Formats: sequence, C-alpha cells, structure tokens
Amino acid sequence: MAHGALLRINRHGQQQENEESPGSHIVTNTMGLHVVLVHPEIHWNTGNAGRSCLAAGATLHLVEPLGFSLGEREVRRAGLDYWEHVDLRVWPSWDDFERQLPSLGQPFLFSTKGQRTYWDADLAVDDAVLVFGRETGGLPPPIHDRYRDRMLTMPIHSPHVRSLNLSTCVGIALYEVLRQRASTRGEGQG
Repeated sequence: MAHGALLRINRHGQQQENEESPGSHIVTNTMGLHVVLVHPEIHWNTGNAGRSCLAAGATLHLVEPLGFSLGEREVRRAGLDYWEHVDLRVWPSWDDFERQLPSLGQPFLFSTKGQRTYWDADLAVDDAVLVFGRETGGLPPPIHDRYRDRMLTMPIHSPHVRSLNLSTCVGIALYEVLRQRASTRGEGQG
C-alpha cells in the first residue's frame, strides 16, 4: 500500500486503497486492539481518538456516514500532524463492519445506557474491539438491542452531565484495556 493512502473496506469486506484521502498507511497491529467510531460527527473528536489509538497501538475504524470529510484540508485544520501514522479503516456501513467483527475480536460497546461499568468488565482479552456511537446520539437502537449484554458505561456522578466527550471516553477505555492487560500479565509492576 502506498504511503498516504487510506484503507477503505467495501461492502464485500475487501480492502481498497483510496489515493484521494489523506495520509494513513497501514501498520500491522500486534496488540489486537480496535476502536470503532460509528457515525462520528466531529473531526476534532475523531482526531483525538486517532491520536489515542496511535499511542496505544490500536486500529481506528470509522463507520460511515461521517459528519466531516477525511480530505486533506479537514485533517490539517484539525492539527493532525500524526494522522498519516494512524492505522485507519473506513467502513461504508455498520452492517459491513459487523460482518467482519468476529474476526477482529470481542466487542465491548460503550453507552450512557449501559447497565455495567467498564470497571466490571474483563477487558484484558487478547483481541478487544471498543465500539462508540456518535457524539449527539450514541449508538443506534438496533445496535443497543443486539449487543445489550456487551454494553458498558462510564460512571457520571453529576446530574448536570449527560455524557462524556467521545474522545475522552475512547482514551479512558483504551488505557483501561492496557492497564488490565498489564495487570493480568504482570507487566509494569514495580
């Protein structure tokens, strides 16, 4: 794959290079850690999520439609000078992504409507897929219904806060996976 190409996944699960999109090349992900943003609306949040994915060694999956363009101007405007290093996959729809989900790992979906906190979930699995909804509405109801038992939440103690910022949630979840993996494997002790 040429440097600066974006990997798009077509409706048949096949990879396609898109030379018109900005700087993302594919780096092999050895950690089995994936972040999925379903219909993200704000490029700043997606940029921050991409930075967190890069730092944590995770692949970022974007499920269309997106509320912004991945064109060079938008990416530069967001100040994403590291964007070309993000392991990025773009999917045309949730159905297309969902068909490939079993090959990626165990899904953990995040929502303010989740009944179990992420602290109570065993995220130290070898292949974790962290799924987040759009900023203004979260995950669509059919996804909630289908994955009700996999839905996690992050505690919010103030009645004045409806939800946390999307990119904040991504960072919290990513580093909780890394913390649990390190704890389980005895890494980072001492």
